[in-house]
Amino acid sequence: MGNGRSGTSALAQVLALSGAALPPGLLGATSENPRGFFEPRAVIHLNQAILHDHGSSGYDTSLVPHDDDVFSVGRNTAWVAKAKDYLSGLPAAPLVVIKEPKTTTVSGIWFEAARQAGFDVAAVIAVRHPDEIIGSLRKRANQQNYVDSSPELTCAWWLKYSLLAERDTRSVPRVFVEYANLLRDWRLEVKRISTALGVDLDIEDECAVDEFLTPDLRHHQIRGAVTEPFGTDWIGTVYETLAAAARDESWDASELDRVYAAFAAGERGFSKAFEDSRRYRNINRLLPPPLVKLGLETLALAHRRKGTWS
Repeated sequence: MGNGRSGTSALAQVLALSGAALPPGLLGATSENPRGFFEPRAVIHLNQAILHDHGSSGYDTSLVPHDDDVFSVGRNTAWVAKAKDYLSGLPAAPLVVIKEPKTTTVSGIWFEAARQAGFDVAAVIAVRHPDEIIGSLRKRANQQNYVDSSPELTCAWWLKYSLLAERDTRSVPRVFVEYANLLRDWRLEVKRISTALGVDLDIEDECAVDEFLTPDLRHHQIRGAVTEPFGTDWIGTVYETLAAAARDESWDASELDRVYAAFAAGERGFSKAFEDSRRYRNINRLLPPPLVKLGLETLALAHRRKGTWS
């Protein structure tokens, strides 16, 4: 779980090379991710369908649906059933890894489906410096002719996915893994994952992991203060807290709750304001200046020199 471009693909494959099973039908390597994504295409489709059914998408920055229980299990029994059917049909294995970033936004549905399918649930949460993600997305946009997302939008996505990944896994065994730490010492991180989740990760071929997890996977290396585009301490607080968790240091969940509440309130208010603003702007586009002038002069003529119109 976690924000895309946070090393989730690398994490999934390292776990697979350490004895976990990946589902069949994966999204394979592309020019933007030549090592592969290691996420099941069926899960991508299912997550997109769930989000679309609720008027959302993986690019949505809003926390409103989550605060309004739009994705709660009780209101999504049909989607829980579909996810259960998928999980029940997987080849038998003692440990299965499901990686798809949008799962972070609908994790309650998947957790319940997994339990109904007979699985125990645990979470590995990917952590990465948000400015590295900003750089990664910008590079992808330049290379692939994608729409370039602004640092502000990237930070909003990162904030939402990071907050939900932590908030919605409090009831299950979990571990936080920072991408930089994984590349620096993957053996230590695999041991941390195994210990925290109580699972057996058997690395039969360490060379295979070394060959896969090379330093060139990290195209952007940034240290120091994070970008704060919203005039707050939100990004820095969340990153520093999750990075501490990834180092097994003490951290304060109440700080994340504070940021969540502030971001949710601000996002709800500004989203409504921007929605209404776009409505007025669309109306205004239908009124070019010559037409506005004609209307004003016609109105003035109708009132002639009456009162304040004189």
